[in-house]
Amino acid sequence: MGSIRDSMLRTEDEVTPLKKKLDEFGTFLAKVIAGICVLVWIVNIGHFRDPAHGGLLRGAIHYFKIAVALAVAAIPEGLPAVVTTCLALGTKRMARLNAIVRSLPSVETLGCTTVICSDKTGTLTTNMMSVSKICVLQSVNHGPIAAQYSVSGTTYAPEGFIFDSNGIQLEIPAQYHCLLHIAMCSALCNESVIQYNPEKRNYEKIGESTEVALRVLAEKIGLPGFDSMPSALNMLSKHERASYCNRYWENQFKKWTRDWPTENDYMFHRIPILLSQLMFGQLYMISVLEFSRDRKMMSALCSRKQMDIMLTKGAPESILSRCTTILCNDDGSTVPLTAAIRAELESRFHSFAGKETLRCLALAWKKMPTGQQALSFHDEKELTFIGLVGMLDPPREEVRNAIASCMTAGIRVIVVTGDNKTTAESVCQKIGAFNHLEDFAGHSYTASEFEQLPALQKTMALQRMSLFTRVEPSHKRILVEALQHQNEVVAMTGDGVNDAPALKKADIGIAMGSGTAVAKSASDMVLADDNFATIIAAVAEGRAIYNNTKQFIRYMISSNIGEVVCIFFAAVLGIPDTLMPVQLLWVNLVTDGLPATAIGFNKQDSDVMKAKPRKVNEAVVSGWLFFRYLVIGAYVGLATIAGFIWWFVYSDSGPKIPYSELMNFDSCSTRETAYPCSIFGDRHPSTVSMTVLVVVEMFNALNNLSENQSLLVIPPWSNLWLVASIVLTILLHMLILYVQPLAVLFSVTPLSWSEWTVVLYLSFPVIIIDEILKFFSRNSGLRFTFRFRRGDLLPKKELRDK
Repeated sequence: MGSIRDSMLRTEDEVTPLKKKLDEFGTFLAKVIAGICVLVWIVNIGHFRDPAHGGLLRGAIHYFKIAVALAVAAIPEGLPAVVTTCLALGTKRMARLNAIVRSLPSVETLGCTTVICSDKTGTLTTNMMSVSKICVLQSVNHGPIAAQYSVSGTTYAPEGFIFDSNGIQLEIPAQYHCLLHIAMCSALCNESVIQYNPEKRNYEKIGESTEVALRVLAEKIGLPGFDSMPSALNMLSKHERASYCNRYWENQFKKWTRDWPTENDYMFHRIPILLSQLMFGQLYMISVLEFSRDRKMMSALCSRKQMDIMLTKGAPESILSRCTTILCNDDGSTVPLTAAIRAELESRFHSFAGKETLRCLALAWKKMPTGQQALSFHDEKELTFIGLVGMLDPPREEVRNAIASCMTAGIRVIVVTGDNKTTAESVCQKIGAFNHLEDFAGHSYTASEFEQLPALQKTMALQRMSLFTRVEPSHKRILVEALQHQNEVVAMTGDGVNDAPALKKADIGIAMGSGTAVAKSASDMVLADDNFATIIAAVAEGRAIYNNTKQFIRYMISSNIGEVVCIFFAAVLGIPDTLMPVQLLWVNLVTDGLPATAIGFNKQDSDVMKAKPRKVNEAVVSGWLFFRYLVIGAYVGLATIAGFIWWFVYSDSGPKIPYSELMNFDSCSTRETAYPCSIFGDRHPSTVSMTVLVVVEMFNALNNLSENQSLLVIPPWSNLWLVASIVLTILLHMLILYVQPLAVLFSVTPLSWSEWTVVLYLSFPVIIIDEILKFFSRNSGLRFTFRFRRGDLLPKKELRDK
């Protein structure tokens, strides 16, 4: 426990990719905006002395206010709120999918995950194990003949039958010697519990699924003889029937029972009960050797009628190597375990584990000296082999499609399991993890095989590995660190206490809902349903969150670039100020804010899981994306200026002055003109400009429903929050236009229908321009990304140099 804690403390929490890139982007943006504001102020130095300002100092202050307003307009101050909203919405959607997020920033990190290291049992499979095959030695009179039985029933209910190799049901399975001993060993060398839940009307397990499967098998085999068996087991209540046969064996034998304080008993509320049980003889403290990963077996010492026996279960390779004799099924005799018999059993084991994808356990027993009260590891030898049981743990139906989605999305799945290599390979074939492979060599490794590889071959193995078997918890952390050294973003699943260091070290630690509290506390996310498909849904959500964040930045920056272009080009062209500082602030704080926040509600793109994972060091704003910002921003700014110029030059309600006169507005009072100089103080042109800016940004908000998908594919009503925010924004803008006190405050005036028509004509083309840019992105950008990712298949240069 201390080593696990120290290992977790040595693991430092790293900044998530999004936060790192947003910090870099914020620093860059602050520098650019500061430079632009200074430049705008300098460009307008020639206008400081304009008579309209009332002097040089007042002119300097006026343009300083514009520069400050421009800075406020250019900075996307809503970014932290929108990012937090996107993450919160993502966690809410993921909670509906049974993915409970414990660390909010980690949601986005899922979007750039490149490798998922997933447990097999319970995550890729249902973890509802049931014994489906039994193999025992029938007789050696006519050569080693192995008898094979099949077992019906796939739930925890004690309902099912035993069939021989010909498909004939056994009437009394317990009259067969090996089956009887299998039932006895399954019931006594076991720490699990089966109980009936009357509320849910089903049988539930407490403990490991493999042990529960053995308890159910003991119930299906039944009891020896009719003297101890009720007239019919099915006459019992469901609560009594749950463990009737198992209780029979426990009553027949004194055995060590696991009723001592466990992890849940540390508050000592159960210790008085346990002590009373001990005083009244309900606990028989004999001896047990717990399962360990190095031995891969468990043993229990039991006593009955002055006879002490040791019952053992474990991995077939571990049990067989310690057996010297074997029990015969036909007469109950014990014969030497010859090489021929051993080869026959190993053949059946490989058939179970491989072709039939069964998790196998071997059962054995040994007669111990009378009165022995303790077991040691040295006692686990010279055993008598009883039989082999194969447990079916069917893959989850949805996992195959989830694995295919991972491959399409460029995410590699590494199945990590403590199971036998042959069994795990067969399961991987069923779930499609090996669909892209013709040969497993170089893609499937046991932990010992991997550790024996030279450094360079380990590097190559990590880049090709799809299956990692016979794994201990320490190997998980080693695997995570090795993959991270290759710049992979790793998601790791786990459920045990020993998995905590690996979960803490991984970029995304994913604990199982059925796992330990320690594993959950070390993780970033908990799967309430233990389902691998939930991880894929979470990855898609993480990518969607990142895309929505980019869309918000794109919307705000392109709109803000438009405002900068508007102010800057107005100064360069020498025309009057198109927008006043208070108008800039209104556009930025009110009309921009609502649609920007609503962008966080965008649904996932249809191709969100078809793109390759983005690199951790990829900038939030790439070169092509920044070019798109500039194009859209330039149009927004030029459309705003065009609305201003249109009113002076072409509008029927305007003065219709030549453009050259507009450029020389500042000298109007010093020369003869055919129009009054007061027209340059009219509120109509700035109102048209401001309205164009608001409407064009609303159309631009619709462009940001998706980065690359057309509005024909993702229509506006796919995000009703965005539609509502646009409607509300337009209503707010009309409020300040047509309500007199507000119109005076913002220096605006009501617009006529012809002016609104021009506003729409100038604003709508922003959608056409962005559709063209999206078309180029869809048809060239993705191929570029694919070519860029292919280089990652080769060893990193630093590793090749080593």
